[in-house]
Amino acid sequence: MAPESPKPERLIAIIDDDASVRSAIQSLVRSLGYATRIYPSAELFLLSGDLPRVACIVTDIQMPSGMSGLDLQTRLRASGITVPVVFITAFPEPHVRSRAEAEGALGFLAKPFDGGALIRLLAAAVEA
Repeated sequence: MAPESPKPERLIAIIDDDASVRSAIQSLVRSLGYATRIYPSAELFLLSGDLPRVACIVTDIQMPSGMSGLDLQTRLRASGITVPVVFITAFPEPHVRSRAEAEGALGFLAKPFDGGALIRLLAAAVEA
């Protein structure tokens, strides 16, 4: 019997236009043993080809160049893709939070956020 080929490693995708935020989140997520990929925009994430390997997306809501995190979630859901999404934002407006949750967001964190909250959300996403 031929050996099974290894399963591709599942990724945590981190999308934020701020390089320092991407780096900080990536460091935290990697310290937990998760594989990560970082993207400066939702468009580059979609073009990357990584989506089939993604266990969870951590994304900023407001990004100045093009697609917002909410737009990304809407596009994925419209395509039948239900990967868990955790939103982070410096502007935690109630109507934005409601929209994100209505479309199935796993979490909604206001910057600066508690690392423990993100850790719990990632654990829930990877277990799902």
